[in-house]
This record gives sequence, structure tokens and C-alpha cells, in this order.
Amino acid sequence: MLKFESAWRFDSPGKIPSGVSNDFSDMIGKIARGEQKILEHFKQYFASASGTTAAWSSSARWADSDLHTYMDSAAENAPLFIEAFYDACETLKSEHDYPAPDVNLINRILANYEAPYRVEPPNLVFQKSHVTALPPDIPVSLDQGARELIQASISEGQKLIAEGRYRQAVQEVLWLLETVTTAFQGLNDGETSIEGKYFNKIIEELKGNKQGTALEQIIGWIKNLHGYLSAPVGGGIRHGMHLKEGVATSQSEARLYYNLTISYISFLLSEYERIKAANS
Repeated sequence: MLKFESAWRFDSPGKIPSGVSNDFSDMIGKIARGEQKILEHFKQYFASASGTTAAWSSSARWADSDLHTYMDSAAENAPLFIEAFYDACETLKSEHDYPAPDVNLINRILANYEAPYRVEPPNLVFQKSHVTALPPDIPVSLDQGARELIQASISEGQKLIAEGRYRQAVQEVLWLLETVTTAFQGLNDGETSIEGKYFNKIIEELKGNKQGTALEQIIGWIKNLHGYLSAPVGGGIRHGMHLKEGVATSQSEARLYYNLTISYISFLLSEYERIKAANS
């Protein structure tokens, strides 16, 4: 049994999204391949989640039909539904040596349909979105391809955060941060022409001679975050972590890095739009 808020067993916190139920059902079909004993195995777990017991069906066809009836009933309580599927899969793997979905696949399906739960054995964790930074406004002055690339990267980062793949999520938005800075190449902010080709040079030229301004401070923060995340004995995100001296990024740190990076990307895009308008 997964561990979660005991009250959820008696007072449902909400239904499971229909997409999760459909995907779990599809996977059960692939595992069973028509074998009644596997359908009966899953049927027992979902019947229990429904608050009842299951009797052996007269045929594989009826077992499949009865299973779906129990799944539909269990779907009214998302935690019990997830527990039934997870426990059934774990028992199949450990006791019967059957291939079954692992935790990563289960969590990916939950994230795909925005079910606010994540399996972290032995716990089922309720999670609201860990993305607190608002998605950036993408300037219309960027060409369509650039806007689509930025949106795709933001969407991928959000998906990775929802799946709990925090290091990969930070890698994604750090790459996007570096990518967004290339939009400044060839622009002139009135004092400095941006001629650099890579992140460090571009970001330094963007700061220009604006000592004592908010821009100078923000660029400094961006550089510090990027430098720390790039260092093997720092965040260890961009160039890998030093095996002997590095410390793996925790979940809370990764969420902070992700949200900070998104905020900086949003700022840079607004700054790009300002400079672009001034050059028009």
C-alpha cells in the first residue's frame, strides 16, 4: 500500500483524469495479452479500491469487462485508483516476474494529464505545480520559428517539472536562457552594439556602461546564476557534477533555479522588445 493522507481513503479528494484511466487500461491490456489470470489480478486491486471484492469471472472477456467496471468505480477516488494500479504492477513484478510499468512511466502519465499526484515510493505525494514564475511574454517581433522554439522549450520545462525530473527541467531552461540571449546579436541599445556570439559575451555587452542601474544588477544576478549552474562543483547542471566534490541538486534547489531562470528569461525578452522598438 502506498502511504498518503489517511482521510483520502474515506473522503475522495477528486476523480482521476479520464486520460490517466484510459492509459492505465491500455497498459493493463498490453501486460495481460488476453490472459485471464492477469486481468483477474488487476481486477482484485481495483475492486478493493472500489470498496468491494471481486469474484473470478466466467471468461477472459467477462474479466476484462468486470475490470473496467471496477476501474470506473475506483476512478472516483484518484489516490485509491493510483494505488491500485501501482500495487498491482509491483506485485506482478516482484511475485510473478511479469513486465510492468515502472514509477517513472506512471508519473509521466499522471503529469501528462495534470493529475496533481506523484508516486515517490512508499508515498503518494499530492503536488501543486512547482512552477511559480509566470511564462514569459514572447515578443511578436521575433520570427515565427523563434517564438515556436521558445514556447516548445517552456512547455518541455513545465512538463519535466511536473514529472519531477528537476535536473532535466533546469537544464532545459538554462539552455533556453542561453538561446534567448542570441536574439540580441546585432542590436544597438543606443550606447553599445551587441556583437558577441555566446552567452557570456552577449550578456556583458548588454549591461554596457549602465553602472548603478537596475539593469546592471539584474545582469549580474543572471551571470551569477548561470555561472553557478555551469560549474561542476556548483550547481553541476550544465557541465556535469564533480563526482568527488559536487553535491547533487535537491528538489527544492532545482525548483528555485527553474523559477529564477524563467524569470530572467522573461526579463531578457522584455528587454529585447524594448531595444528592438527603440531601433525601429
